[in-house]
Amino acid sequence: MAEFRAKVAAIDPVWSRICDEARAALREEPLLGGLMHSSLLHHASMERALAYRFSLKLASGEIGEQILREIADEAYGSDPELGQAARADLMAVYERDPACHRFLQPLLYFKGYQAIQAYRVGHWLWTQGRRDLAYLIQMRVSEAFGVDIHPAARLGKGIMIDHAHSIVIGETAVVGDNVSMLHSVTLGGTGKEDGDRHPKIGNGVLIGAGAKVLGNIHVGDNSRIAAGSVVLHDVPCCKTVAGVPAKIVGDAGCDQPAVKMDQLLDQGY
Repeated sequence: MAEFRAKVAAIDPVWSRICDEARAALREEPLLGGLMHSSLLHHASMERALAYRFSLKLASGEIGEQILREIADEAYGSDPELGQAARADLMAVYERDPACHRFLQPLLYFKGYQAIQAYRVGHWLWTQGRRDLAYLIQMRVSEAFGVDIHPAARLGKGIMIDHAHSIVIGETAVVGDNVSMLHSVTLGGTGKEDGDRHPKIGNGVLIGAGAKVLGNIHVGDNSRIAAGSVVLHDVPCCKTVAGVPAKIVGDAGCDQPAVKMDQLLDQGY
């Protein structure tokens, strides 16, 4: 067994650590045996565990666990980037959220992480032309997690959504890599217009709680959007915007605001 675990650790250190943490959690709290085994230890890979959690959390009277499990297994088997993105998202949560102390926490307990992984399966369905199934996944993610991401939206890797309550991301929105956002963020349109109508968020952007970014506008790399702001115009790279409507109030303050998670504005503002 030790030799097998060593091989797993060499191939997939993230999954190996998750399993080690699950065994430690089980020793500390035996009552969690069912959860740790069914959700983590029973599975040979992180992808299989994600597929199980996807089916368990989104199953309803309209679509059962078995069908959802088959959909997710097919998605992870067909597109290795889904598993890569899941690992990058997990590391983003672990590194940026001070409430996250173990790798297993996002996978088991954090609805923001679970909602993003479910969106990724829905997006895969969308790209395969299976749009009614993708819409159904979107609906169930919204109902289960309070996160409404259109399956056509494009999200990069290393995404963290902290608390993940009342998140809305529209159909033509694009979110770059290593973006962090807090609860009640909207990436939306400004009216009934069709076509390309949602924001394009660059890499490394930090979006504060309650911020609304509206319209087909671009937010530059490594910028900050202050909590409660309403952004209606382009934001240059490496700047901080705040207010209603949002205006530039200074530089971003560091080269990686989404990682540092510093939301304090300059005292002069």
